[in-house]
Amino acid sequence: MTPAELSRTVLRSVRGAVEEQELSVPVPARIVVQPPPRPGCGDYASNVALQLARQAGRPAREVAEILRKRLIGSSGITRVEIAGPGFLNFTLGDGAQAALVREVLAQGARYGDRSARGVGAGDVAGPGSSPDREPGPDREPDRGPDPDPGPAPSARDVVVAEVLARIQAAAGVAAVDGGQAAPVATPPDLTALIARLGVDEARWVLLRPAAQDPVRVPERPVQRESNPRFRVQYAAARARALRRYAQELGFGSEPGDVGAPARGEAVGEGPSDGSVSAAQSLQTFHTLLATYPSAIETAARLRAPDRVVRHLEATADAFFRWHDVCPPLPVGEQKPLAVHRARLALAEAGGTVLANGLRLLGISAPEHL
Repeated sequence: MTPAELSRTVLRSVRGAVEEQELSVPVPARIVVQPPPRPGCGDYASNVALQLARQAGRPAREVAEILRKRLIGSSGITRVEIAGPGFLNFTLGDGAQAALVREVLAQGARYGDRSARGVGAGDVAGPGSSPDREPGPDREPDRGPDPDPGPAPSARDVVVAEVLARIQAAAGVAAVDGGQAAPVATPPDLTALIARLGVDEARWVLLRPAAQDPVRVPERPVQRESNPRFRVQYAAARARALRRYAQELGFGSEPGDVGAPARGEAVGEGPSDGSVSAAQSLQTFHTLLATYPSAIETAARLRAPDRVVRHLEATADAFFRWHDVCPPLPVGEQKPLAVHRARLALAEAGGTVLANGLRLLGISAPEHL
């Protein structure tokens, strides 16, 4: 069961309780499920009972118990518990993680994209581009330059507006300006920044800070893992390299149980430094893959492309932590096993999410790095 499926399942339980007059509340349009705030609280949690309690005129834990009884035994849900003032904690079945990987791989470049068609780098006019489009019913003819255009946009303004248009399209959120990103000339400060850092680093530097934070420009781009942009691109490239290496060994990916470190596998001292267990690394990685679509929606709603940047950074870090304790490829004299096929599938899913996010930001996801 994926987070989207869980959300729909919880929504059906609310609708059923209303139809059978167990609750007297308006049925919400959607239910939000999120990873719990700390380990040991299941796979996902929802505060839907707290949201409905006031409208129902009943204690939140009582509302939560009504929903819990309806959700027990639902396909894909192993356990439903009530925590604190009325939170619902869900533990999913053993096949939930494999189902998520299967969904990511099946959707590929469309994962996280709710628009009617895939939104790629060429679908939104960027700085310096000049798409030749005829005026249509949703686009008025060009009437010439604005007599009072105001101050020229900065490099940050132009790149953020361009990327936000992509994010809003992917999230299915209507843009304030109607969703059309008018072509603009590349500002001089952007041209200078690209000449100094290269396109990818320049865009990352401009997109990474939150709106209220200043842009910090490095002296030069650093091609090592201490650079978050390089780390994200490296993780995406590493996922693709794993697939190539597996093909050379004669096996492919198949979603399934990725297991714990197998006998004979050395647990490396990568970013985790041995402080994060294999189970925790796996759970964190899965959660970030599952919540990528909601990260896109949040970024679109808040008009904050930096949310996507930080989600990609967290995903890359989680990929390396998990990769270090559960190698997707056989180690030493090992033969490829079902667990390696499952790990390879998970790695490919991680690479898909990273590549999709980089594409939204207008940053390359190279095959080799």
